[in-house]
Amino acid sequence: MNVYSNDFEQGDLKGITGGILTTYNNSKVLGQYNNGGFELSLTDLPKHDLVEVTFDLYIHDSWDGNQNNDNIDGPDIWKLILDGKEYINTTFSNNTCGVGMNCSPQSYPNDYPNFNNNPKTGAFKINLPTVCHTVGKTTLYRIKKRISHSKSSILIKCMDKLVQTNTNDPLCDESWSIDNINVKAIGL
Repeated sequence: MNVYSNDFEQGDLKGITGGILTTYNNSKVLGQYNNGGFELSLTDLPKHDLVEVTFDLYIHDSWDGNQNNDNIDGPDIWKLILDGKEYINTTFSNNTCGVGMNCSPQSYPNDYPNFNNNPKTGAFKINLPTVCHTVGKTTLYRIKKRISHSKSSILIKCMDKLVQTNTNDPLCDESWSIDNINVKAIGL
């Protein structure tokens, strides 16, 4: 049973703390965030055994993935937390790889710091328009997490820890936003 659905086109932020609405690619989205995030609190859930959370995650501009360049740029970490437990703790890289180019790996679709995947691994769409930076474009990931859950309420947090001390406008250098959140309560 679908217990929450939001494409943000109506500007509805019910149940959301820390919500920021902007327009990206001619659509309203939740974000853009840089060293921040939001919480979605849902109550009065019907009886269930699992919760499925799905959404579109946009990774904007110059994310540096696993790179750890003396705390100048990276690692760029993004998290999904449900009821206080981390279900995603990963990095994303919007670097372009080519012959003779150094490209920073990302952890996604695995957790950080244990994996070095190529930039944009697991992406649904790549090379979407940037938000404001000239490096990196935007990459779209379709996130889907199904967890064992039976409580009558749930707290969903999306947040980041981005490092980019070499810019005077971090939000313009790298950010993220979300669209099309759906939460289902599933009985077995």
